[in-house]
This record gives sequence, structure tokens and C-alpha cells, in this order.
Amino acid sequence: MTSEAGPEQWYALWTRSRHEKLVREQLQEKSIEVFLPTITKWSRWKDRKKQIEWPLFPSYCFARFDVANRLPVLKCEGVVQIVGIDGVPSSIPAVEVESIRQLVESELSYDPCPLVKEGEMVKVVSGPLKGVTGRLVRKGAHARLVLSVDLIGQAVSVEVDAADVRAL
Repeated sequence: MTSEAGPEQWYALWTRSRHEKLVREQLQEKSIEVFLPTITKWSRWKDRKKQIEWPLFPSYCFARFDVANRLPVLKCEGVVQIVGIDGVPSSIPAVEVESIRQLVESELSYDPCPLVKEGEMVKVVSGPLKGVTGRLVRKGAHARLVLSVDLIGQAVSVEVDAADVRAL
């Protein structure tokens, strides 16, 4: 993210829970370019199952506008704030938004995943190692974790599904 202001840049909007589609509709009515990436999921009720579109990044949508004229964006029902640093809106590089758009429009299968970096301490949230903490040493389809006993200077390495780990 960058904090330089300029006309017509992409910004992330933090929305109230389950207000992403409402925010998208309001911005479209105001002729503001908006992008709400979604993923199709099965939803189950007592009497039926149905495929529905869920936001890929819950409570966020993206809009392209001049930050100097942000009032119409902030007045949309459901918008909490424009994401930024220390209260200053931060623009998102267009290539990041376009990369997500290209993926969503493709026929490829995709799933949201946590953003964890190599070297970070993580916790396994599902699977046979649920509750285990370790250091992420490799990320890919499978994550390589190192579990250590620092006092004796020993460690063991294990591979787990990358979707099963979260940053601490």
C-alpha cells in the first residue's frame, strides 16, 4: 500500500459486516468504479442447500476514486472507513486489484487463505495438529512448520496443509 494521493486510485473500504453488496450497489449508483471479489459457497438451511456468492474478503470491497473527493464514498450506508495508516487513506497498487480481478474472472478454482509470511510464528487451527504452534519455514500448498524446544536447542519439522495455519 502507498499513501500518496492522486486522482482515481484504488482504495480498500472497510464495511460493516454483511454490507459489502449494499456498498457496491451504492457506489455503482454514484458512478464510482467498485470491485467486490466473490467466491461461490454452499449455504445450508434446515430445508435446503443453495450456492451463494460470498465476499472473498469479508467486510472489504475496493473502489477507485480521487481521495480528495471521498465524501460520497464515506456517505454510503455500510462504509466504516477507507483503510489506511494513522487515519490517512492508503491507495492500493492497481496491479494487485487487477490480479485479483483476473483470478476471479478465470475458470480456476480458488479459496481465501490467511496471509502468513515465512519466519512467522503460526498456530495450526484444524487437522490432527490443531492447537500446535510453530515457526513457518516454507509456504506453498503445504506449509513446513518447525516445532522447537528452545531450552535444549532441538526442533522437529512437519508439513501441514497451508490452509490449516494462522498467524499468531
